[in-house]
Amino acid sequence: MSPRPFRLRKISNPPSISGFKPYGNKKKSGKDENVFLHLEEYEALRLCDFEMLNHHQASVLMAVSRPTLTRIYSKARQKIAEAFVQGKTIIIEGGKIYFDSEWYSCRSCGCFFNNPDKQEEINECPLCSSTNFYNYEPNEEEPVESISRCTDICTCLSCGFEKPHSFGCPCRYEICPVCGKNLVRKGTLHINSY
Repeated sequence: MSPRPFRLRKISNPPSISGFKPYGNKKKSGKDENVFLHLEEYEALRLCDFEMLNHHQASVLMAVSRPTLTRIYSKARQKIAEAFVQGKTIIIEGGKIYFDSEWYSCRSCGCFFNNPDKQEEINECPLCSSTNFYNYEPNEEEPVESISRCTDICTCLSCGFEKPHSFGCPCRYEICPVCGKNLVRKGTLHINSY
């Protein structure tokens, strides 16, 4: 009989700090001792003790069962008690987790993208490098056709060839079938390098 598959724990945000160090440690030992608090243990403490959610509500947010959350929470409290009583440094890292991330939509190329690494800020669209993007909130009433519809035109500055813009694909990656040059979005300012 094989063991049950391990489910990754969902974390809404990374911690704002990477650990704690005791102040006024009276121990005379030469080496520092550390307690490693996993990110899912941090998240369980945050949800249950800081956000004041019950174990069922916290387990739903972390995408685990309630008994699993209870085990994670118990282990986290045990590690913190050990650090306090024995004067150990707490380091918050590791664990089998994934971040709950927000989705963005680029107004320039129509690309949808997310930010799985919440510790880094998104400054541009990963596809077209535009800074013109917004937080995307899917609308249940919005038909799929309205998302994929685009009336822009891709044009060749060299020969004048035009074609309808392919939603989600930057024009500069499209090649003119007549002269082989890169296309640009019609009606936008571009430096003519031809």
